Amino acid sequence: MTEKHPVTLAIDIGGTGLKMLCLDPEGKPLTDRLRTLTPNPATPARVLLALDKMREQMPPFDRVSVGFPGVIKQGMTMMAVNLHPKWTGYPLQQMLEKRWKKPVRVANDAAVQGLGAVSGRGIELILTLGTGTGSCLFVDGAMCPMELGHHPWLKKTYEDYLGIRGLKKYGKKKWNKLLEKAIAQTQATFEWDRLYLGGGNTKFVKMEARPEVIIVSNMDGLLGGVALWRG
Repeated sequence: MTEKHPVTLAIDIGGTGLKMLCLDPEGKPLTDRLRTLTPNPATPARVLLALDKMREQMPPFDRVSVGFPGVIKQGMTMMAVNLHPKWTGYPLQQMLEKRWKKPVRVANDAAVQGLGAVSGRGIELILTLGTGTGSCLFVDGAMCPMELGHHPWLKKTYEDYLGIRGLKKYGKKKWNKLLEKAIAQTQATFEWDRLYLGGGNTKFVKMEARPEVIIVSNMDGLLGGVALWRG
């Protein structure tokens, strides 16, 4: 590999949109971010076909990082409630490697975004506010994936209140109050030092500024793609 390699093709699969760009070895963008709507229905076949079309617009790359909105185990998607039931038990990493003839790593999308945002010091939690509610805990930079969005909270789950369904049902003002309650609950649960809020719906967040609560760019969901190959 030369000093300009390896080039990482970073992909962020979301319930609403698919995003892609290439990164240099330091995690800096080499291309503009490409975005297209997530197919409906979002079956594996339809999503992979959309990714194929996006890939054709990218320059040559050496490896692939994928952030996926669901549980990932050994490159397999175990659950994706905001996509399609056919993702249950789907070998996404293996299928992309076979399809594109490149090494691939797949992780939960909140985990990848966290890799692009965290400082690597102390206990850090990321919550992504989008179609659903993603989460990942980091301890001194070590990744601890979780599905906090599906954990019971109040009378439902975190995702029921903080995901797109909750935003539409309760409106922005009440949704922000629920978010503040969730922040307090997660701090009491995890004793985090820093909380990162990501996802498309952070544009609706209205709360008093706190230095330990940091809103991060959606780009971190792609920029974390290089960090996924470290270690």
